[in-house]
Amino acid sequence: MHLLRAVTVEFGLRQAEFAARNGMHPTDVRALTCLLDAARAAEPATVGLLGTRLGLNSAGTTAVIDRLERLGHVARIRDGHDRRRVLLRVEPEAIRLGREFFGPLTDGVLDVLDSFDPAERDTVHRFLTAARAVFTPEPRP
Repeated sequence: MHLLRAVTVEFGLRQAEFAARNGMHPTDVRALTCLLDAARAAEPATVGLLGTRLGLNSAGTTAVIDRLERLGHVARIRDGHDRRRVLLRVEPEAIRLGREFFGPLTDGVLDVLDSFDPAERDTVHRFLTAARAVFTPEPRP
């Protein structure tokens, strides 16, 4: 548990460093991460989804989106299937900034993972998946 906590603290510090370098709040970085994760999972990145993932009310979520939009990191776009719904898209420049900063860290972690055999990687995956479930609150009805 102490090592997991230490990893999360260090990762949080890197996120804060990235935020400071790019004129963002740490919550903005978490928002970008949530939106990129939604895109990878082919989930519609709505304002509601972002608010839920960040644990923010609607005013807080709007403030984050407004900041990211002003910085050119996020665009609001109309859903092609439901014109009433607004989707959020991370802009290419934000992705480039993220890769530039986090790419070497990601590569380092992948190098470590490559040193593990498939059974070890499966164990790490199972552990992280289970640990995430412990920390993820149950959805409220």
